[in-house]
Amino acid sequence: MIRPELRAFLSRWSEVLTGLAIAAFGLFSLQATGVFFQGLAGLVVLAGLALALIGWRRLRFQRSGEAPGVVQVVEGQISYFGPDRGGFLGLDDLIELHLTRSGQSWLLVGSNDTALEIPVAARGAEALFDVFAALPGLSMQTLLAALDAPRPRHLLWRDPERAPELRITRHHTP
Repeated sequence: MIRPELRAFLSRWSEVLTGLAIAAFGLFSLQATGVFFQGLAGLVVLAGLALALIGWRRLRFQRSGEAPGVVQVVEGQISYFGPDRGGFLGLDDLIELHLTRSGQSWLLVGSNDTALEIPVAARGAEALFDVFAALPGLSMQTLLAALDAPRPRHLLWRDPERAPELRITRHHTP
């Protein structure tokens, strides 16, 4: 009975709206008497706002449009099934994360020089948000800013423990 446009909007914004509803309930609960219940209500407000913030970041991560292929993340393995190419990469093998210069696809590089290119708007690509959030040292704010930038950054993350070190040779002239 809900119009398809409204259903799509509510589905897309569900995490943000849920977090705001929880925060609103916490604000309403602040009227309770007693320091314990007011403290508990304050924690509910903070939890709701945190959930809304995470939902907002997930919303910014999702790209509009349709790209070919399907992404799955199952038990630490990232899979991409595309019409022309595809592949698998274990999360434990991931050593670099790139955003192509056009900003249209992720490039994941594995420890054995395997590369998996995944369009940012592929179906199921939103599951990569949790994968990328788990990478040590990667700021999701930096990642989201790169997605929104007109000229995205190429290298977003490198595993400092396993990635081969870059050797820069400098030539000194007398």
